[in-house]
Amino acid sequence: MTEALLALTGPCGFSLLSAWAWEFAGMTLTKSAQTRQMLNKVPEVIVYFWIIKVLSTTVGETAADFLNVNLHFGLTGTTLVMAVALAAVLVWQFRARRYVAGIYWLAVVLVSIVGTLITDNLTDSLGVPLEVSTAVFAVALAATFAIWYRSEGTLSIHSIVTARREGFYWAAILFTFALGTAAGDLLSEGFDLGYWRSGLIFAALIAVVGAAYAGSWLNPILAFWIAYVLTRPLGASLGDYLSQGRDEGGLGVGPVITSGLFLATIVVLVGYLGVTRRDASLPLVNRDERDLAARR
Repeated sequence: MTEALLALTGPCGFSLLSAWAWEFAGMTLTKSAQTRQMLNKVPEVIVYFWIIKVLSTTVGETAADFLNVNLHFGLTGTTLVMAVALAAVLVWQFRARRYVAGIYWLAVVLVSIVGTLITDNLTDSLGVPLEVSTAVFAVALAATFAIWYRSEGTLSIHSIVTARREGFYWAAILFTFALGTAAGDLLSEGFDLGYWRSGLIFAALIAVVGAAYAGSWLNPILAFWIAYVLTRPLGASLGDYLSQGRDEGGLGVGPVITSGLFLATIVVLVGYLGVTRRDASLPLVNRDERDLAARR
């Protein structure tokens, strides 16, 4: 009974807290604090962004399995430890006045792990069907976007310049990881398509989104968020395919090697970005000038 209660309150309570805590905090701050301007806290969406994003989703999948199974933390224990770690890093991220590659991507990796654990708890500990959890997280993400847009008038990641907007951003990120985990597991396990087939399907969907964006058939903001959701199950399928045993449809590399290899790659790439600042966001006015020059 106690484990079931912890399984429920751990992932669900944390996801709800992550979604709405900063909105609540914003209502208790003074008006000047709510609108405190910062440099944009999100990196430029360049090729490194998507590479690290996919790698982080793979680490989220394999690291959760490693902590749960190999280190015997158990599903509930792993969830609570990772939730506390994520909360601490998010405080660090919120206190920063600008985008810092190391802090930002550490938060993304931890969100990936926690998002995976939320879905795993609902499925394994509480017996919630993947169809239900996929639908619930889709609704939660849509509600987050609706409240975000109603409050701020934009969902653009190029305008994360206040604590309130940053709160909405990270709430959305958490739900994209939880939704992507549920949708990926539903396709690969629920529909019995296997890991590599599921990965190909999600890769094809991302390619369609990319083509629609390149052809100006899809709004850039919508294209970004669709791709962001789809990269989660793509990375998870890749991680499962590498780490799971051959009898389960994987290559049998194992979660330790898979997690270590991908995490090391993330560290190298983030270190490179931290030094070169190639992904540092431009001020909005400079971005507008750059986009105008590109169209000439």
